[in-house]
Amino acid sequence: MIPRIHQQGSNTLGLLHYLYGKGTHEEHIDPHLVASFDNMAPDPGRDPSATKRHLQHLLDQPLSLLDADRRPDQHVWHCSVRAAPDDPILSDEQWGDIARRMVAATGIDPDDGAGCRWAAVRHADDHIHIIATLVREDGRRPDHHRSGKRAQAKCRLIEKELGLHRVAPGDGTAAKRATSAERHKAERVGRERPAREELRETVRRAVAGAGSEGEFFDRLAAAGLLIRKRIAPSGDLLSYKVALPDDRNGENEPVYYAGSTLAPDLSLPRIRERWTLPAEAASADGSRPEQPALPDVTGPAFARRRATAATWQALLIIDNGDDGRAAAQIAAVGEVLDALAKTSAAHTRTELREAAFVFERASRSHVRAVRGHDRALRQAARDLVHSGPALGRGEDGATTAMLIDMAFFLAIAAANWHARKHHAQQAAAARQAAEHLRAAYQAAAGESMAVLRQRGQRLAPRARQRQADLLHEVLPGLAARVQAEPGWPALAATLDDARRAGHDPAALLTEAAGRRELDTATSISDVLVWRLRRSTHLPALPEPPHDTLARGSRRQGSSAPRALPTQGGLNDPSRQR
Repeated sequence: MIPRIHQQGSNTLGLLHYLYGKGTHEEHIDPHLVASFDNMAPDPGRDPSATKRHLQHLLDQPLSLLDADRRPDQHVWHCSVRAAPDDPILSDEQWGDIARRMVAATGIDPDDGAGCRWAAVRHADDHIHIIATLVREDGRRPDHHRSGKRAQAKCRLIEKELGLHRVAPGDGTAAKRATSAERHKAERVGRERPAREELRETVRRAVAGAGSEGEFFDRLAAAGLLIRKRIAPSGDLLSYKVALPDDRNGENEPVYYAGSTLAPDLSLPRIRERWTLPAEAASADGSRPEQPALPDVTGPAFARRRATAATWQALLIIDNGDDGRAAAQIAAVGEVLDALAKTSAAHTRTELREAAFVFERASRSHVRAVRGHDRALRQAARDLVHSGPALGRGEDGATTAMLIDMAFFLAIAAANWHARKHHAQQAAAARQAAEHLRAAYQAAAGESMAVLRQRGQRLAPRARQRQADLLHEVLPGLAARVQAEPGWPALAATLDDARRAGHDPAALLTEAAGRRELDTATSISDVLVWRLRRSTHLPALPEPPHDTLARGSRRQGSSAPRALPTQGGLNDPSRQR
């Protein structure tokens, strides 16, 4: 059950016209009162003799008794309370009781006999609106400080008592939600999401892996945002605001949002923290120490391999590091997901974008991230952005699947870390992101796993039996399940590739299986394939067997270049969609 305290207003009658009207899309059905301050207020919805003006006069009567200089300018208090989609439909009596409990809890009408006048209107099955005048019967102003927090706490009790869907309690670190006016404006102009949410995602993507303030603002400009900077007399940049070019107010001026109002970690000071060094890494004179040079990123596939390795290290820190370092890794994971969504092929982009969108909530908590320890992940995000868009096939597609597979386990680790800290909303967000990553993996891994499965199915019987015996020797408790999975031939092929490359398959399989639990994996064989191919630096998508290439060459003539198989291989048009 979600309570929402709306912005205070000055027009009681205007709000009543909306509550008793048809709604913006004819969605208001049978508007009527379910409760009021004295249980005797006129109901314009069901009483033909009552009008909305009658109700407005009754609610505003304490206001009219005050001298003009004592009347508050913004005297209309408005709260909506909405049930979850899977909750049962509540009766008018139940909603009336909920309304009375909400106005008591928020200080609008406490149990002292001199509260504000209010009315609760129901115009849909799943929610009510409460309207009140912010002047008590004794002429004093109500004590409704932190009414949103009070309403949330009361809703948690009501959910428990009525057996409704239990909403995870918040901790004040969530980004501000779009207002009703912003949502209605988006619908009116045909925008998919409110401007606030579009801007939040665009700014988040711009900061993902950015190496400096200048690069961050260059990315904002390249994304087409309007930027307004606040400069101190000294010339220092103090803050920034952004706007969508087509989001205008009544005077046709751009509607700007400060970074801090988009999300707490998108203020300029918090963004600057991403470029700081950990305290123990700074030298005595405060200079930045030399960092070991990394090989240049040669393309999207290499960037994804490096990001996979950084993600694995981050997972270990989340599991075993101190809270500040773990929080930094979780925050930086959001940057990797943003960069991955921005640069991946179309068939995975939607799920990856949703994963990044919901994981944003998991990236903030009251545990302060110790920035600087997340440099590997931030560099990985930077590599992904600068390597450019990846193809959805070949080595690009296979390494994308490899990275998504690792990101799934990292999201699960983040969910478990938040759960241990009792961060309910963050844990739920991380689990939701994991489900989107699971779906993205299924889309990304189809071609590469099909090629690997074909290689496994072409193994000689003796080689297949050797890998099966090895599996039963190393993982006796999981062997039967793994062999029943569609991905088992791909794992057999990978173990055979590792052996041919000079590795010890038994040692590799033992290490890969022991790195982390496998129970949350949809396919254990798929997980082991990517762990083995990453740790041994095997190609994520190897070339087809030589005998297949030879047959292709014979079909095309001795002077023809080496060809990929046309049936089920990389040149199969059905696999390039």
